[in-house]
Amino acid sequence: MTTRPLLAALPLLVLTWLATLAAVAVITDQAPAYVVVFPSDALLANLPDDANILSASGLSVTLISDQESFARRLYEHGARLVLPAGLTGCLPMPTADETAVGPRDANSGASRFPTDIGAKKFD
Repeated sequence: MTTRPLLAALPLLVLTWLATLAAVAVITDQAPAYVVVFPSDALLANLPDDANILSASGLSVTLISDQESFARRLYEHGARLVLPAGLTGCLPMPTADETAVGPRDANSGASRFPTDIGAKKFD
């Protein structure tokens, strides 16, 4: 059966994904916020001075800071796992024009789609 090997590989896939995210958090330092999964009591009692808490629960705490190397400093203060939060991913964020619904602009009635993309016009 093919499902058994796939199910066996699933935990490895999840661990690899989490390790990749954790590495991105430390190496790039580009995330607007960071999620600390399973925060330790030592971390919560000894947060960096520039850390601001956005949200907190029993399983995670989301923090922001305007200082560099924030994810690395969270590990130094006792974080178990730091993941980036708020990144857009591999694709750029769409503009307002690209996310609008419908083929026509509600205000001007003009088409939102480009007309000069090589489409043949019929009379």
